[in-house]
Amino acid sequence: MDYYSKSVNKLIQELTRLPGLGTKTAQRLAFHIINMPKEHVESLASAMVTARREVRYCKECFTITDQELCPICSNGNRLHNQIMVVEEPKDLVAYERTGQYKGVYHVLHGVVNPQLGITPADIKMKELIKRLEGDVDEVIIATGSTTEGEATAMILSKFIKPTGIKVTRIASGVPVGGDLEYVDEITLMRAYDGRIEL
Repeated sequence: MDYYSKSVNKLIQELTRLPGLGTKTAQRLAFHIINMPKEHVESLASAMVTARREVRYCKECFTITDQELCPICSNGNRLHNQIMVVEEPKDLVAYERTGQYKGVYHVLHGVVNPQLGITPADIKMKELIKRLEGDVDEVIIATGSTTEGEATAMILSKFIKPTGIKVTRIASGVPVGGDLEYVDEITLMRAYDGRIEL
């Protein structure tokens, strides 16, 4: 039985498609949106449509951006000969919050996971290997410490080592099974400072 009008039900239904939002949370958000001033709702809707239309991958590192190159890749003051490989854009943001890392990044958009059928061809691994044809001195592998993250790090190391480029792995300190997004800056910097050569 429907308790709300068709338009309210549709809004709740659409909100439940977002990750982590159940029906009750979607209802609360729907009523919050309905009670917002119209100009705020229009601004929110416009921001969502614009972001979906304009956001794309940086042609260099594959993080999300609305420009051809993200602000990090286009920054001439960054160390472009040092590349930190991360799983997702949120991991890049986690390291940037420390304010200590001065190199550039490469976002894989996932990890190798044979159980789910995710192979090296399904993530941005070949794009990383192509970047190594340039002037690169070190690749820092900063994938998570999950089984899949560790396997991806080993695969990357096997591809990169024959090129003669130094390959390092972030040190422990990042909890096993933990998401970099939720790790505090001090722990991330200790992991970065204690990285080891593979």
